[in-house]
Amino acid sequence: MDANVTTTSVPNANKALWEKGDFTRIAAAMRESGEALVKSLGVENGIRVLDLGCGDGTTAIPAAQAGASVVGVDIARNLVAAGNARAKALQLSNIRFEEGDASDLVNLEDRGFDVVVSIFGAMFAPRPADVAKEMVRVTKPGGRIVMGNWIPGDPTLVAQILRISSTYSAPPPEGFVSPMTWGVEANVIERFEAAGIPPGNITCEKDTYTFNYPGPATNFLGQFRDFYGPTMNAFEAAARTGKGEELQNELDLLFNRQNQARTNDATKILASFLRVTVRVP
Repeated sequence: MDANVTTTSVPNANKALWEKGDFTRIAAAMRESGEALVKSLGVENGIRVLDLGCGDGTTAIPAAQAGASVVGVDIARNLVAAGNARAKALQLSNIRFEEGDASDLVNLEDRGFDVVVSIFGAMFAPRPADVAKEMVRVTKPGGRIVMGNWIPGDPTLVAQILRISSTYSAPPPEGFVSPMTWGVEANVIERFEAAGIPPGNITCEKDTYTFNYPGPATNFLGQFRDFYGPTMNAFEAAARTGKGEELQNELDLLFNRQNQARTNDATKILASFLRVTVRVP
């Protein structure tokens, strides 16, 4: 490891948040888009892929099925266990899931991966400058970093869930950097440039993720209310101030308005995100 890379692990305050719920319930609605995204990356047999904030493998498992050697890293031990269970059930020997922090990848070697991917994962890690440095550090020269980040102020589902939830939640601690700042192109360029990437090697484009849930939109909201850490916290905070029903109604309206399914017993909702591609020199 390079001498200038800190090896002392700093506790990640988000660990409790992501272990609180069960993101596998949400991820089940994201599988098709995860598979499509991996296909668009041109993942092929023999390359090494790192998936940061991997959850239970929405992108990591399709990458392994495409023949890559994959390591999935997540802060939540329950999601790491779920990912390893999925890999075992699918009899995939070319993938492993392990616990780790995207801003402090102490267990991963320098320049070890051809592709580093993080879809709605590393954006939530604290210390975004360290996240960018670590992603660059573990990527081989000539390799790629691909991030998917929710966009602040975007009118589609997830940005609005997080916006609405924040209005019912307690103020963030001093020094908190919103994960939504990763959805701003200027911030992305600044962070990777500070990590040694020429600005010309960084591209950002708007892309779309699709949630497909086999039930009504109101039921899909129930998955977020009961299993998605940020929304769980918002409902708990709203309940303490007597605004739980108000939050439920506001989110229910959002989910049902954005549902594009043609029948009332299904949910199909599109969500925009910023797709970031970094080519490491």
